[in-house]
Amino acid sequence: MARVLLVLLCFTALLSSSLCLGHANSNGRGDQALAQINIYETSLALDTSVKIHASPQVLGSQGEDTEWVHVAISNPKPSSNDWIGVFSPAKFDSGNCWPTNGGKEKTPYICSSPIKYIYCNTHPEYMKSGNVTFKLQIINQRADISFALFTNGVQTPHLIGVSNPVAFVNPKAPVYPRLALTKNWDEMTVTWTSGYNINEAVPFIEWSAKGLPSRRSPAGTVTFNRNSMCGNPARSVGWRDPGFFHTSFLKELWPNREYTYRLGHDLVNGTTIWSKNYTFVSSPYPGQDSLQRVIIFGDMGKGERDGSNEYNDYQPGSLNTTDQVIKDLKNIDIVFHIGDLTYSNGYISQWDQFTAQVEPIASTVPYMVGSGNHERDWPDTGSFYAGTDSGGECGVPAETMFYFPAENRAKFWYRADYGMFRFCIADTEHDWREGTEQYQFIERCLASVDRKTQPWLIFMAHRVLGYSTNDWYGKEGTFEEPMGRESLQKLWQKYKVDLAFYGHVHNYERTCPIYESQCVNNDKDHYSGTFKGTIHVVVGGAGSHLSPFSSLVPKWSLVRDYDFGFVKLTAFDHSSLLFEYKKSSTGQVYDSFNISRDYRDVLACTHDSCEPTTSAS
Repeated sequence: MARVLLVLLCFTALLSSSLCLGHANSNGRGDQALAQINIYETSLALDTSVKIHASPQVLGSQGEDTEWVHVAISNPKPSSNDWIGVFSPAKFDSGNCWPTNGGKEKTPYICSSPIKYIYCNTHPEYMKSGNVTFKLQIINQRADISFALFTNGVQTPHLIGVSNPVAFVNPKAPVYPRLALTKNWDEMTVTWTSGYNINEAVPFIEWSAKGLPSRRSPAGTVTFNRNSMCGNPARSVGWRDPGFFHTSFLKELWPNREYTYRLGHDLVNGTTIWSKNYTFVSSPYPGQDSLQRVIIFGDMGKGERDGSNEYNDYQPGSLNTTDQVIKDLKNIDIVFHIGDLTYSNGYISQWDQFTAQVEPIASTVPYMVGSGNHERDWPDTGSFYAGTDSGGECGVPAETMFYFPAENRAKFWYRADYGMFRFCIADTEHDWREGTEQYQFIERCLASVDRKTQPWLIFMAHRVLGYSTNDWYGKEGTFEEPMGRESLQKLWQKYKVDLAFYGHVHNYERTCPIYESQCVNNDKDHYSGTFKGTIHVVVGGAGSHLSPFSSLVPKWSLVRDYDFGFVKLTAFDHSSLLFEYKKSSTGQVYDSFNISRDYRDVLACTHDSCEPTTSAS
């Protein structure tokens, strides 16, 4: 009965609760910062002695999509529980309230959550004089912005002052391009966000390579609305208009060639709106013998460079991981973020914040994403789990804002080919067990690769379907997601999967080459010759608060790290692969090994990987 009551409470709650976040909250953290603000208990207490001024008032005058704004506050009665909320649109009073079911709910003065907030006492001078200036980073989110000062904390906030509005020169401008592979090696997709619907402007990409004529490719336009959300807070205080998403397919690309592109919108009045210029290098031909470098991580989330929204260190490693990848971007070809992208948990404004954060990466190399519990899970929506970790989003923002080459975008599993690599990306928020549609996809993906041309076969999923000594898996006694590897381990072995990667657990761990919980190779730093078993890697420590390990350390657990980090794979050729796990704080290599394997080694028959035989053999 108590469990049923908890589910009902989580389902009907207007703000995310620590009761509803499952594993992520096992050590007292895991709350979306915005969920702490009790919008429904906010009261109006404007004080004429409180002054707030924001400058500059016009942002992006040189085409920027990110600006730093100075917010000057004068408050004669400063308190330790005062805080500043950043609101967009700037007008956030009860005139913008959503329907309240015939008036049965209390209508608050404020009808939307701030995009971010910061406690005033983080400024060392605030409690002394009440006269301080905060420097806050603002991104273009298609509307004007204002800054509001509250007192009395976040549970029963009193609004005491509001600043002048500030706005970008063109709030609707095209921003935050995101590259992704398609099903064809000689294509690249570009997805971006703008404020332009198709009745206002025609979206397109203008692109070219040195020595080739410039081309234009059309773009499709999609969006989602409040009714697309499955529950609260995504349908209520967390809702914010997401804008429009445009995707263009750049086709007939030459392999390994640098292209320049820019986003365009032809307005109905005959003018054209342009973004800044970006560049990318097209994919290698499948099987091409060249240097190919892959970044893999999960659970990164987003951070705020001005220190806001970080009261509980929900994602304390996020910016470090982002910055280390950006620093090494010239030596990276493709990125995989395998689930738990933003941790927005129903606060839709955070998707813009995330795409702005990863723009330097995603605009330059393909940024391939997977589905995690914080993207998908919501009761009675077809999710394999009945949790509420998505905050009512039920996969809609992730599936709409990022392109991935799936047959059905509501089923977040797909194949990706890049040079000598074949990636099979599973969706652990849908059933993967034997006999299911997803299981059949996984087997097709693994079985259809030609290991002569694509020797490096990689499996990825958000939840740990392989092996992890994470604390809660240890307590369950399985060291895996329940029912995780039972159906899949024979596929990994049969098709000789080199590496399997997982997120969900916020730490790093590498196993020995393993099959049915037994190490099948005792080496640690170098693996050569015949394939014997898959190496399983947890790489969910890209940003969100860390997950403790179990005190039990099975023989198959070779390396563990309770820290933030990510993996880099470097394929030098068809026979040599370098694995590196790097610390997000420094970029230094903490764990590494090499695989040396020729095609004849992949053909060898060991440990349930043999082809069926007949009497003729």
